[in-house]
Amino acid sequence: MASRTLSSKTLPPLFRKPKVIPWEPFASPSPAFFSSEIVGDKPILVRDFIRSALYDPNHGYFSQRSGSVGVLESSIKFNKLQGRKAYMQHLDRIYKQSDSAWFTPVELFKPWYAHGIAEAIMRTTNLSVPLKIFEIGGGSGTCAKGIMDYIMLNAPARVYNNMTYISVEISSSLAEKQLETVGEVRSHLSKFRVECRDAADQSGWGDVEQQPCWVIMLEVLDNLPHDLIYSENQVSPWMEVWVEKQNDRVALSELYKPLHDPLITRCVEIMDLEKDHTARRHSAISAARSIWSKVFPKPRRCWLPTGCLKLLEVLHGVLPKMSLIASDFSYLPDVRIPGERAPLVSTKKDGTSSDYSSYLDAKGDADIFFPTDFWFLECIDHYCSGWLKPPKDKSSKQGKKRRTITLDTSSFMEEFGLPSKTRTKDGYNPLLDDFKNTKFYLSVPTHNIK
Repeated sequence: MASRTLSSKTLPPLFRKPKVIPWEPFASPSPAFFSSEIVGDKPILVRDFIRSALYDPNHGYFSQRSGSVGVLESSIKFNKLQGRKAYMQHLDRIYKQSDSAWFTPVELFKPWYAHGIAEAIMRTTNLSVPLKIFEIGGGSGTCAKGIMDYIMLNAPARVYNNMTYISVEISSSLAEKQLETVGEVRSHLSKFRVECRDAADQSGWGDVEQQPCWVIMLEVLDNLPHDLIYSENQVSPWMEVWVEKQNDRVALSELYKPLHDPLITRCVEIMDLEKDHTARRHSAISAARSIWSKVFPKPRRCWLPTGCLKLLEVLHGVLPKMSLIASDFSYLPDVRIPGERAPLVSTKKDGTSSDYSSYLDAKGDADIFFPTDFWFLECIDHYCSGWLKPPKDKSSKQGKKRRTITLDTSSFMEEFGLPSKTRTKDGYNPLLDDFKNTKFYLSVPTHNIK
């Protein structure tokens, strides 16, 4: 997830409870690796191509660049910086000194970013049961340490003493870094552990967890594998997109097949449910678009968050009483790749970023990251909990409704954080002013609503 940003509101009662009182250096890319090596003699789905391009143990972007997630030696003293210009100059020095591809918001604004998340958890959790937190993709451990620090200092002692924090991390090098970071406070280690595995693999979770818990996902959704579907025009059916080698065995091309893959089919079902709901709310606009599409037909391409669907299906299955907090990009600037919800494919060399115009150009040296459609995410969440059901599902079993809210990062931090801690001398606040294209999604179970 490369960093691309754009330079108290009324909240539902659920989120208005009183406040609680008082890495490794870059590895050089393999020069002989080309994206065509990802694809063998048989075509593969786009999501499998993206997964290999990002996570292949030998050639994947994150495997080669285990140090690409930057770690700050100390927190930025925002109140000592004059304003935006001074902050940008400070950031530029940090990037040049670290040679990292990016710094996540939780790292740039430590410990305040994590403290805001901890406060949101404390306001909405049931303190009568032991607090249990899972973090998916914990990076360098900065979020885990920040949350545990906050709970240790601000929550009743029994909450901290009985809490459990589990990081589910696919990278072994990052897992080691997390233990090192959290271990800076010795008492945290007895409450923290890292499980080095794929969170989307249900077999790694073991038995169903019946107790309430929290799941945190920061900048995870943008790097999950996506699928691509294609249609010749607005009225033709969707087709799956596969990737295959051309006859020269080097170049890659797309292959279109009728919808058959179960994960893609379920994702299209959810997308249709979402669009049906939108069409009912805006029937006049929908009718106008239908007429326009018949007069001016054109091909359609749509990216599907099938990796997100798979992950949430697993999480709802093994953690049926989980509360979820996720943060990610809602919009990405300068996207050159066609299609709805299309990704940025970006590489960095000698400190300069450049973007590809095709995802097929990813060669293990490029990050592939997607914007999150938060309305679609909410539909997927309700679908996986069993509340949102497709028309053909005639079963009597109905899942429990969830309470959800999507907030801009600035709104979230103004409500739960301490934005004064990230304000410069002249009033400029990078946490509130620069992350206009990021949002938080909160989803909690409700057991008294049918």
